[in-house]
Order: sequence, then C-alpha cells, then structure tokens
Amino acid sequence: MITFLYVLYVMVCLFLILVVLLQAGRGGMGAAFGGSSQTVFGGTGAGNFLTRLTVVSAALFMMLSAALTYVSSSGEKSLEQASERVRVREEARGEKSKDAAKKDEKKADKKPEAASTSEAPASTSAPAEAPAEAPAQPAQQ
Repeated sequence: MITFLYVLYVMVCLFLILVVLLQAGRGGMGAAFGGSSQTVFGGTGAGNFLTRLTVVSAALFMMLSAALTYVSSSGEKSLEQASERVRVREEARGEKSKDAAKKDEKKADKKPEAASTSEAPASTSAPAEAPAEAPAQPAQQ
C-alpha cells in the first residue's frame, strides 16, 4: 500500500508542476514585489479551469503528504515493537545458554568424582601410556 501511495504522490507532484507551469504569468517579477496593480488572481478571477485544477492537485498533494507521514510514523512504531520482540528473544536465548552452561559445569564436576570412586577391573584395562613431555621453554632474558 505504501508503494502505491508513493507512486501516486510522485504523479500528483509532477502533475502539479505541469499545471502551474501551464498557467500564464500575471505581471512578471514586478507582481511578486508589489509593483503590479492587478489583484492576486488577476483580472479574470479564480474561476479559470487551470486555477481550479491547481487547487485540486495541491489539496491532493497535501493530503497524500499527510497520509505518507502518518503511515511512515506508524511503521516506526511497528519497527520498535519488532525490535523489542527480538531483544526479548535474544535475552531468552542468553538465559537458556547460561542454564546449559551451568548444567555442563555440574556434569563436569560429577564426572571426576565418579571416575575416582569406581575402579575398573585390572584384567580388562589396557596399560596406561606415559604422558608426553612438554617441550622445553626457551630461557627468558
């Protein structure tokens, strides 16, 4: 929907520019600075077709501007809500990983106790190999 509004907005904008440029000038630059004795709408009044078309397209332009502003600001609210949901989900995942780490620590603590208290029969176990020696560290100067 927002894409449709943007396309309509650009079309109305271009149409408004076209209608304004099609209108005849009313006094040149002197009228802009008060140098003309004509009225604001000229001698013929505001009833002309191009003037009415300009008013309608300008009103449509303003309404579309307000609608797009509203839609984009409501979109930011939904983005804030989505980011809040993601943050809560990440916190929940973090807590689950902390719980899993605690369980792993408890299992690791229990395994050495179980290995030291239970003895395997000597006839089935293989002879233990000697641990490899650590490489000598160079002398520090």
